[in-house]
Amino acid sequence: MVRSAGHRWRHLFARFSPKRLAHDRTAVSAVEFALILPLMLTLYLGGIQISEALSINRKVSHVTSTLADLVTQSKSLTNSEMSNVFDASSSVMAPYSATPLQITVSEIHIDNNGNATVVWSDARNTSPLSVGSSVTLPAAVAVNNSYVITATAKYPFTPAIGYVLTGSFDLHSTYYLKPRLSAYITRTTS
Repeated sequence: MVRSAGHRWRHLFARFSPKRLAHDRTAVSAVEFALILPLMLTLYLGGIQISEALSINRKVSHVTSTLADLVTQSKSLTNSEMSNVFDASSSVMAPYSATPLQITVSEIHIDNNGNATVVWSDARNTSPLSVGSSVTLPAAVAVNNSYVITATAKYPFTPAIGYVLTGSFDLHSTYYLKPRLSAYITRTTS
């Protein structure tokens, strides 16, 4: 039996008619899944990146508190002791890489007029503060005629996913502590 071309089109149209398609419910969940999949993947991968950034930010805060804590337990520090303090502080970043971590520790003197200047400063992966330079301290820390140790850490975080949208951004923390065993800490170069 030979069918005409018109018969084939009528048969095809009857099979996929708008009325019939409106009532057809097969593969609806597959279509819904295909529509929602990009949103779900974005939420999942974004959640992973946010939790990693928050974890690294917490580690950066721990680095500054560890650095200040170790320095304020001394009366004087040598180059090798400072190197050991930096190594111990950097190890707090595990399991994340400490390579991009930039840390600075400085002793600040606040004179009778409330002027804060750098007495000494050491840094790893960045430049230390200039000795004698003026710094601004929070009001609660700036007690006249005293010394304070400041520890600062900065970690450039680059998300694995979303780098195109956000790029790299810095996670940073600053911590202040008073010397514990003496009024100030002597920094020797030997």
